[in-house]
Amino acid sequence: MRFWLKDSERRPDPLPARTDARKAFLAGSAAWLVALVLAVVFRGELAAAGVGWWLWAALIGLGLGVAGLAWVTLRRR
Repeated sequence: MRFWLKDSERRPDPLPARTDARKAFLAGSAAWLVALVLAVVFRGELAAAGVGWWLWAALIGLGLGVAGLAWVTLRRR
């Protein structure tokens, strides 16, 4: 096996795969929304267990997912 090929021996690079990143951002945002709802419902139990920060992690995750979705949507236009 060789680690270096001459330019004349190389095959052309494949075309980039076309994907829809909106689906990934929507799925991730939906998962963070579920986590946020559960964290709000079980806020007392989470605080007693010392993991009350999970509420803020879910909120930030949802915010980043929505921001990413907006970015991808604006980029497509």
